[in-house]
Amino acid sequence: MKRTLGVPLIAVVLLLAGASMADASCLGAARYRFCHRDCSEAAAPAACAPQTCTVMKTCREVVYEKQQFTCYKTVCEPVCEQKTINCVKYVPETRYRECTYTVCKPVWETHVKTVNYTVCKPVWETRTKEICYTVCKPVWETRTKEICYTVCKPVWETKTKEICYTVCKPVWETRTKQICYTVCKPVWETRTKEICYTVCKPVWETRTKEIHYTVCKPVWETKTKEICYTVCKPVYETRTKEICYTVCKPVYETREKVCQYTVCKPVWETKTKEICYTVCKPVYETRTKEICYTVCKPVYETREKVCQYTVCKPVWETKTKEICYTVCKPVYETRERDVCYTVCKPVKYTKTVKVCGGRWETRPVAVCDPAKACECVKACEPVKQCRVWVPEITEKQIECTKYVSETCVKKVPYTVCKMVPEQRVKTCTYKVCHMVKEVHEKRIPYTVCKMVPEQRVKTCTYQVCKMVPEQRVKTCTYKVCHIEKEVREKRIPYTVCKMVPETRVKTCTYQVCKMVPEQRVKTCTYKVCHIVKENCVKTCTYKVCKMVPEQRVKTCTYQVCKMVPEQRVKTCTYQVCKMVPEQRVKTCTYKVCHMVKENCVKTCTYKVCKMVPEQRVKTCTYQVCKIVRECHQKQVPYKVCKMVPQQCVKQVPYTVCKPVHYTKTVNCVRYVPKQVAYTVTRCVPRVVCKQVPVQVCCPAPACCEAPKACGPAGCGS
Repeated sequence: MKRTLGVPLIAVVLLLAGASMADASCLGAARYRFCHRDCSEAAAPAACAPQTCTVMKTCREVVYEKQQFTCYKTVCEPVCEQKTINCVKYVPETRYRECTYTVCKPVWETHVKTVNYTVCKPVWETRTKEICYTVCKPVWETRTKEICYTVCKPVWETKTKEICYTVCKPVWETRTKQICYTVCKPVWETRTKEICYTVCKPVWETRTKEIHYTVCKPVWETKTKEICYTVCKPVYETRTKEICYTVCKPVYETREKVCQYTVCKPVWETKTKEICYTVCKPVYETRTKEICYTVCKPVYETREKVCQYTVCKPVWETKTKEICYTVCKPVYETRERDVCYTVCKPVKYTKTVKVCGGRWETRPVAVCDPAKACECVKACEPVKQCRVWVPEITEKQIECTKYVSETCVKKVPYTVCKMVPEQRVKTCTYKVCHMVKEVHEKRIPYTVCKMVPEQRVKTCTYQVCKMVPEQRVKTCTYKVCHIEKEVREKRIPYTVCKMVPETRVKTCTYQVCKMVPEQRVKTCTYKVCHIVKENCVKTCTYKVCKMVPEQRVKTCTYQVCKMVPEQRVKTCTYQVCKMVPEQRVKTCTYKVCHMVKENCVKTCTYKVCKMVPEQRVKTCTYQVCKIVRECHQKQVPYKVCKMVPQQCVKQVPYTVCKPVHYTKTVNCVRYVPKQVAYTVTRCVPRVVCKQVPVQVCCPAPACCEAPKACGPAGCGS
């Protein structure tokens, strides 16, 4: 039961809370969460729409106003002054010094030494050997072969093709456009402000004091003196000399040296002294002046100007021309040429040859000779019969054949193709475009702004400050620094570069300038000033001004110029050129050459030589050289070179620059400061309040049972 009663109670509490929220939104300013519906069912669709109302809201806007201020800047004007200065120029002078150097002279000494050498003597020995060699005999065979070759014959064919091309024709179109521009009109506003300023009133007091001073009167005395001076005239002479110079190659070595340096320590001592100084007191004086200034007011005037422009119109003209061209026709011609070839013919000749022969003879041998003994005879017998070969040399005639080469000539036919030129003429039609100029005019409106000057006068109050000097004495305490020296040591690593000298010689052409001195005398008149001191006393009356400050207020009237923008519209007429493409077709005639291939066959006769090998034997006698070594001795003299050092002296030229003093006049520029006034325009911000309408969502009255939103999330979502 308690649960069933709790559900209606929660629903009633929620309804009451929704009603209170709706009432609070009606009493609020402009922020609402829901829009409610009307109680009746008929007015439900109209009440669901959100209701709005207009509320005026105050906004702040920052407006920048232009104000002109007068500022002063310091400009330095150059002032030229002539000043005499002493200058030094250095004149080169060539001098010579003696330089000692060491030259090593070679001294040759002759010695003798014994040299063992081997001599090889040749010993010749005659030997015989048989050499088998092969001789190739040529055998000629005649053959025939057919050669297929291709000949290209030109066949001309006339064709026609159409070429499509595009011509662009200009089409002019007149258009008008409006240009929006802004003109700023000046609106002047007069304002007043109060300026608080302090004026110092001077109170003068008269005093008197005596000043002792010394006047130095200059007494001038005119004197004259003669100055002897030397003028050196340069005389140039071209000479050539050989310079022995030494090229030094650096060899670096790192060493360490001990350096003693002095450190100065400051010792401060306090002293006191009295300083007389002058203080300038400011005395202010208020003055008034009228300033005339010019204000330029803009006056706008609309004018028109006439512009002439040129338009080029294309005019097409059809023309015809004849073109001469050359066509080459092939003409074939058969010719014969001589071809040389070599034929080997056999030639027989008789040759006498020695033939080695012999016979066997039986001879008695008294001494047993094992080298010539027969196999069947015993060597122990004292007398025996041996067969001995007795050689015989006979001569006989043999026939030999040798081949002698013989050059023959034969005629070979061949075909020559000549291209015979032939002149032809063809007619071509083409178009020529002439651009015809046409002048047009157009009127362009424009606005001219004239600044009309207007003279105005304003009164300015300013203060003039005069500085009155006053003598005062003050005691100053200062410190005097005495420097005490202290010696210290430090080790510094350094690199030593040893230059290894190498002597070279080069030939230089140089000019020698000899300064020929010439004595001149000039007379100078100068004045000597003697200063004579004279003591004087004068009594000075001076005024001391005390400035008493006084507060004052003045009212200044000034004008503020606001530039109010105004929108204007002007109409401009202009022309647009469109190029309209137009398709055209022209017919061209051309020739195409086709090369037709034709196969031909020709028969050629040629010879083939076959080399038939034949084995032969010949006997050769040759000598063999054996080298026999033999030792000999000989005495060989040789020289030994000793380098003996010798001291020499040579004159080395060097250049010394001598200073020569002279006076010249220099233009010195000194800048004098000057105050120049200029006007600066600044933009000063000013806050302006204005009313702006704002749309606000108004709530509907809460008369329904429960508030329902217009949409799924309400108007405020």
